[in-house]
Amino acid sequence: MTHLRQIMLEELERRNYAPSTIRAYIRTVEHFARHFHCAPDQLGPDHIRQYQAAMFRTWKLAPNTVTQRLAALRFLYIQVLKRGWSVAETPYPKKVFHLPEILSQQEVARLIDATETPFQRILLMTLYATGHDGQKWLG
Repeated sequence: MTHLRQIMLEELERRNYAPSTIRAYIRTVEHFARHFHCAPDQLGPDHIRQYQAAMFRTWKLAPNTVTQRLAALRFLYIQVLKRGWSVAETPYPKKVFHLPEILSQQEVARLIDATETPFQRILLMTLYATGHDGQKWLG
């Protein structure tokens, strides 16, 4: 394990990041370094810009994935390398909001008809009539 990786791991753990976030951040920094065949502490803003462009153009990553990878690089540069980070030079992609999937009347009818008890039927009909998704009670 490199000294830089060890420092980054310690900084992530000190801030109580989730294990999955730690793995994702470490993987991102490794990929960033491999992409340029150079240690990440030898790379600068121009490399970050090129990497960000490649995430969209070459690898066709989703905006939310690009945002997470940029957060990993931002963490590396600010918290580990103690360097500046320019939001103007490294803009985050616009957030992607997905509209909820709306069931057709036929799908709702099939769902309600599939209930096994009158209570379940009334519960589903009430949830549907009041616009709830049921996660609070069923999830």
